[in-house]
Amino acid sequence: MRFSSGKDFANWPQKAVTIFGMSGVGKTTLAQLLQESGWFHYSVDYRIGTRYMGEHIVDNFKREAMRVPFLRDLLLSDSIHINSNITFENLKPLSTYLGKPGNPARGGISFAEYKRRQHQHREAEIASLLDVPSFIVKARDIYQYGNFVCDSGGSLCEVVDPSNPFDPVLSCLSQNSLLLYIEGTPEHTRMLVERFRKHPKPMYYQPQFLETKWAEYKALNEIENDDDVDPDGFAVWGFEQLLHHRIPLYKAIADNFGYTVRMRDIPAVQSIADFEALVAQAIDQKQ
Repeated sequence: MRFSSGKDFANWPQKAVTIFGMSGVGKTTLAQLLQESGWFHYSVDYRIGTRYMGEHIVDNFKREAMRVPFLRDLLLSDSIHINSNITFENLKPLSTYLGKPGNPARGGISFAEYKRRQHQHREAEIASLLDVPSFIVKARDIYQYGNFVCDSGGSLCEVVDPSNPFDPVLSCLSQNSLLLYIEGTPEHTRMLVERFRKHPKPMYYQPQFLETKWAEYKALNEIENDDDVDPDGFAVWGFEQLLHHRIPLYKAIADNFGYTVRMRDIPAVQSIADFEALVAQAIDQKQ
């Protein structure tokens, strides 16, 4: 959705906004504020983890349980039920399934298996983003919500081509919602890296970028065998590479398909009126 002025957005009777940006810039905080104010909150990561990756996640739980004789017997006799308790606030089952490539003795999985799970996530994320129009209709038709916010994952920029005006995902999102980029700061980027060093977690990589960085990491550390890679070592190094890779992609999406607000402006948004004023200002500045 493109607007000739901020006033046009303010007068839009049934609003739909897709928020994107890197981790920690305030996407979910803003989406939750809108939800509390009567907007329908669509979480892409939750949709991925329940609708499209749920079976993969639970099968992995069962695979691990089958290694334990006590649980194996209970599973085979249908005496226990294993499920994922994924929520908007707790997406750990999804990130745990993605895993980290490297030495199995240090919690890693094979690079081939890692790439397989990355591909599953890519397909799931694309499908979840393409589901946005149908959920806008559901939100209004079934649940009687007038306004809709899509809380996208940090890897949105990895599954689209911002330079392609006909990119299917970005075309779908921009035709049905206003795309709003929350731009971080260099200080925030450094903070994310430091936080990640303390608590490395699985991430999603664009396939070609992953192949390149995997080979680069092994060369830098003089590692020949994939199973000799330290999973956390690659995760931390790869995360910093990934952040710098994503920033220009986010900006290109905003430049070509949407609008930009700054991370430092988000804490001041305490109401719907504040949010609409912030978006209206971003539209007027772009005009």
